[in-house]
Amino acid sequence: MECDVCGRSMRRWPAPATEWEEDIWSCSWCHATTHVGGKWFEIARPPYMSMEMRWERAFADGLPAEVSHAFGTFGATLCGIQEADMSPSDNLWMPERDNACSACREAAVVIDDRWPQAMRGEDARVSVVRRSGA
Repeated sequence: MECDVCGRSMRRWPAPATEWEEDIWSCSWCHATTHVGGKWFEIARPPYMSMEMRWERAFADGLPAEVSHAFGTFGATLCGIQEADMSPSDNLWMPERDNACSACREAAVVIDDRWPQAMRGEDARVSVVRRSGA
């Protein structure tokens, strides 16, 4: 699948789709996500989010508690740490905090700069809703 934000190839997350769940695709360049399938959408493309609202804090047994890392995609932090049990937490990652990983912060700035200004509006990414009766 091609990314509608930057035109690069997207990778599919490994979780299988069900009636209620969807295939999730992520771009490794700009980190845009596209959800395909699910009960209500055929294609859902979440809009641009600023760095302060975009990333969840990474959670894994092997991560030090004193440093806050941003969960990227495919089981890795934005700075590249991978742990088998890593997942996003229910908390946002706050890049402005003193304990935020500086390498994650640098990666978040680079990723944010990859989103063209024209793709940052609330309606810039088009979602396709399933038609009734389908």
